[in-house]
This record gives sequence, structure tokens and C-alpha cells, in this order.
Amino acid sequence: MASDTQDAHAGLSLADATRIVIKIGSSLLVDAGSGRLNRDWLESLADEIVRLRARGQQVLIVSSGAIALGRPYLGLSREQSRLAHQQAAAAAGQILLAHAYQDLLDARNVRIAQILLTLDDTENRRRYLNARSTVETLLGLGVVPVINENDTVATQEIRFGDNDRLAARVAEMISADCLILLSDVDGLYSGDPTHDPDAELIPEVHEITAQIEALAGVSSTAFGSGGMHTKLAAARICMAAGCAMIIANGRRLTPLAAIESGSPCTWFIPRKTPRAARKQWIAGSLTVRGCLIIDAGAEQALADGGSLLPVGVVAVEGQFERGDAISVVTGDGRDVARGLAAYSSGDAAIIQGRRSDEIERLLGYAGRDEIIHRDDMVLLDG
Repeated sequence: MASDTQDAHAGLSLADATRIVIKIGSSLLVDAGSGRLNRDWLESLADEIVRLRARGQQVLIVSSGAIALGRPYLGLSREQSRLAHQQAAAAAGQILLAHAYQDLLDARNVRIAQILLTLDDTENRRRYLNARSTVETLLGLGVVPVINENDTVATQEIRFGDNDRLAARVAEMISADCLILLSDVDGLYSGDPTHDPDAELIPEVHEITAQIEALAGVSSTAFGSGGMHTKLAAARICMAAGCAMIIANGRRLTPLAAIESGSPCTWFIPRKTPRAARKQWIAGSLTVRGCLIIDAGAEQALADGGSLLPVGVVAVEGQFERGDAISVVTGDGRDVARGLAAYSSGDAAIIQGRRSDEIERLLGYAGRDEIIHRDDMVLLDG
């Protein structure tokens, strides 16, 4: 997915994606009758994850199922649905769920790590950067992150409320190329296929219009307001972040191979790549909190595609915290870049002009080598 234009997405295939997020719902993972793990299905998905990784793709999993697994383990009935009961079930079910993923993927020589998030973690800039950094580090180590909403501490006011939107926020956060929502339907239809024999699958969506939005309310089934509404909300998040999204039927074994072989599904195709969308967000959508004055050597390094290191900073202006947007300005006053600060203004002032290997001694902790990493920066024209 190299180009920044929509034309580059023509003929898009799953094999084009470098970084893929797979969202798995409770109904796929857990048998509704027994409350036990659907192990055969998860075995087939584990094989698919190995296949994707073998061709050089990074995979993240956003998984439901903790509450569904935890209920029977704790002897809770569906009628015991108070928030405290759900959080208790999640606390127990998370262990069962993580063990299942570890057991199946470890047998295939794939390491996993668990990350629990709340909505507040993606809204708070510092925690957002911490979560992003953790995921990037895990992927760099060849690990498959397994992510879920932190149901044990989330309240009704801050819960994502559904893992479709959680998955979209994760895809946005880590600049994924594609989010796959494995569902109990083939995709988005022009009507409710369970009642309308003339309903047609919509294979591609390039824009979430009012007409597309209206399709989410045609049914009260999983296709309708209870399921498709949240999927379209997820698609809106993804497309704004330059991430493609797929709604596909996950009830069959090897659902990813089915997508690649042409089985019915709906692609939501963005106009930009994740990189272009992120750069646009940094350049124009964030309030600038401060400024770094740089020397000629740092300016040349940025022009060559490098990050901004402390050694190239000659002055720090304004008050900002880690994760805030800041300007990068030359000594003669030219505004050359915008970026997300890896350090607060106070810490940046301490390390300005110093080598990166001095940071730990100067600050008392081992931070990033860069004051602004190139992935968190956009150069300005002129």
C-alpha cells in the first residue's frame, strides 16, 4: 500500500497489507451453549496467522471473549449482568483467553503479548504514545499483540462499548494498513438479507455517506443497529486514518483464506495511506504547544529523512508535555516541521545540544534517542 492516492487501492488485496489488525468477536470464539472455547476455529485462525507472518506481514489481534469465557468459569448466569459481575467475569476470562492464544500460537513458534486498553488510553496523549510505543516494540520483536478492552477497570462512561470501535482505534493508533472485522455476516448489504431476497452485497465502499449510514438501521439483527452500526463507526475511524477495513464472515474455518480466494465481503477503501493520513493529522489538526530551534546540521538531517536528535537542538521555547505537537524552526526563523514531542519542554531543555547516549545520565531515565521521531514528524513546504 505504497501510494497516497485512492487509485493505488484499485485491486486491493489482503496480501498488500504490511500491518493487519484482526478483530474476533465472542460469538466466533465461544460456543453460546456451553460457554467453552471454540478451539477448532481458533486452531484454524492460528494457522492463518502463521501463514500471514511467513510472507512478512505483521498481525495484531483484537479479541472479545473474556466475559463470555469467565461467566461459566465463575458460575455466573447470563441474568447476573451487573457491571460488577461483568468485570469479575472479565478478570477470570482474560486469563483463560490469554492462555488459549498462548497455547495455540506457542505450538506454532509464535510469541504473544497481552495489552488491555480503555477508551481513555487512546484519548490521553501520553498514554496513547506509550501504548503505540509498546505495540511497535512488540511487533519489532516478532510478537503478536493480543488486545482487548480492559473490562475489569472500565466504567460505563469510558468503555468503548464494542470491540469493533476498539479495533478501529488500535488500527488508527499503530497506522495499520488493514482491519478485518470477522463477523457473522458476509458484509454490508443493500437490505436485510434475512428478509429481503433482493438484498445485494456491497463489495466496496469508498465513502461513508448518509445512504451508507442508513443501511445500518434496516434491521435489529446482528446485521442491523446492534452490529452493523458499530462496524460503520469503525469504518469511519479507519478510513480517516488511511486504513482499509473488511467486514467478512468469520464462521467458516480459515476465514482469511476465504477473503483472499474471493469469498463475499465488503471492503472499505480510504483515500490515503496510513502514513499520509497521520502526517496530515500532525501537520494540520493539532494545536502547537511549543517550539524547538535547530541548527543547520539538524535541518539537513530532517531533509534527508532523519529524526530530530537532541544534539541538533539549540533552544527550547514554550511549555509542552510529551506527546504534544511542537514546531521545528531554524535559527533564521523558518518553520520547517511539525512533530510530536518525545519529551516535555523541561526535559528537552536539559538534553538540548547533547548526544543521545547522554540522555539517561542527564534525566535519570532511558528515554528515546530522538526528541521527535521521523514517524511522528511532517516536513513543511517552503
